[in-house]
Amino acid sequence: MRAAVRAWAELLRVSALFTVPGDALAGAAALGRRPGRGTVLAVGASLCLYEAGMALNDWADRDEDAIDRPHRPIPSGRITPGAALAAAGALTAAGLTMAARAGRPALTVATGLAATVWAYDLRLKHTQAGPAAMAAARALDLLLGATATAGTGAASVGVERPVGANGTSRAARSARALSGARTPGPAQPTRPARTAHTDVRAALPAAALLGAHTYAVTAVSRHEAQGGSTAAPLGALAAIVALGAAAVREQRGSRDLPPVPGKGGPGGHHRPRPGAPAPRVLLTALTATYLRTAAEPLFHATLNPSPPLTQRAVGSGIRAMIPLQAVLAARAGAAGTGLAVMGLVPLARTLARKVSLT
Repeated sequence: MRAAVRAWAELLRVSALFTVPGDALAGAAALGRRPGRGTVLAVGASLCLYEAGMALNDWADRDEDAIDRPHRPIPSGRITPGAALAAAGALTAAGLTMAARAGRPALTVATGLAATVWAYDLRLKHTQAGPAAMAAARALDLLLGATATAGTGAASVGVERPVGANGTSRAARSARALSGARTPGPAQPTRPARTAHTDVRAALPAAALLGAHTYAVTAVSRHEAQGGSTAAPLGALAAIVALGAAAVREQRGSRDLPPVPGKGGPGGHHRPRPGAPAPRVLLTALTATYLRTAAEPLFHATLNPSPPLTQRAVGSGIRAMIPLQAVLAARAGAAGTGLAVMGLVPLARTLARKVSLT
């Protein structure tokens, strides 16, 4: 029994699971919203789809692994190819079911994410489009968290009730009309409620940063079995440094809601999103953690692109997603969420000693 559990833990790379919840949390933070029911559903859907990708990856690479990694669960005979493929299908269905409970927009994003995962594992992984497909998957995962958070919960930030000039709501004015009371003042145009689509656009910059990091790490992972590439870790190192510099900048304007039509001139009137910016010292510390986690192993792999050092750089790049997610949350004004995400680091590090990330 213990051997079977160990085999499935290796197949699913459970040590990498702790890099997943931060996607949805960073997506919620980008909207200026507290995590809620939709965020929880997005985390569950993300975990299922991520694990589906892990199982499908080993199923698709079973012949290649028989040569380069005969110790992996499928080539070693500890898990059959059919069982791995069935697990991938079941986990995909479970992920889409959870996303559906968060609303149709979340299901749409999750369907795109699932399609990207399957396309990457079955077709795109060994092509020039492989890193871009993996980057798109991570970006979609963050957007899934944003969409699910925006699509559930009536108390979400930014939803406004239509009001008149005297501040009374439409419901209050209707009640007065039914009772025969006179509503003072002329009727005014109502303010449109914000939609999930409008909200999710605020998460696009964070999704782009996370996707760029994923692209860089995936480009290095294509050489982890044979090593020998200096250009890949060097390019990834430059990208990581650039991302750190971009992430540490204050996200100016990101905490502003879209303009309210007709207020404050042609451009409209912006209302500041609640939540103070994260302290500069916290944002700097989180960014430094991200750079230290990802950059140092990449530097070593650049100097000596051997398979062990390249694999170590890839594993560190995967773990570095956690502090990057924390940075993205903190720069959006959710310092508490950023610190909560960082709490996953010691768990990921401990489990990585037992189950390889790659």
